[in-house]
Amino acid sequence: MNFQFHEAMEILERTPETLEHFLNGLSYGWLQCNEGEGTWTASEVVEHLVDGELYNWVPRLEFILQEGETKAFPAFDRFSHLEKKERLVGEQLAEFRALRMQNVDKLKKLVVQDKDLEKTGYHPAFGVVKVRELISTWAVHDLTHISQIVRVMAERYRTDVGPWQEYLGILKERG
Repeated sequence: MNFQFHEAMEILERTPETLEHFLNGLSYGWLQCNEGEGTWTASEVVEHLVDGELYNWVPRLEFILQEGETKAFPAFDRFSHLEKKERLVGEQLAEFRALRMQNVDKLKKLVVQDKDLEKTGYHPAFGVVKVRELISTWAVHDLTHISQIVRVMAERYRTDVGPWQEYLGILKERG
């Protein structure tokens, strides 16, 4: 097992700043490009991350700690952000940072001993899950969406790179 609480925290604490440095001040074209129908723009990914901070990670952690395996987690709508009114990425990123910092503080207060990491809850699709798995997933979820943002933005210049596309792994055909 590779999980280390402090290492997961390194990712969770750095994601807002990483996204702010990367996305703040970029042209509309970079923030609104996607990979085709049914895919997300960088702005939509940030809204999804905001929703996760509000309705997913800490609420599920608190649910595990209160309910254990007696009840399944409430559902999290992974697509609810698509119904929101469009707003400036700077506003999205500021909200994400504020919510993440609050959630990191809560996480540090809720998980104080190694035994807390082994507490279990019941996921409606996966069955029994551990706090450690939830926190691991949270960190990898951040990395997944950072990767997605970069991939979507690279897609914008797919045809513009000409023959160099052959050397750009990020533009390799997805299957």
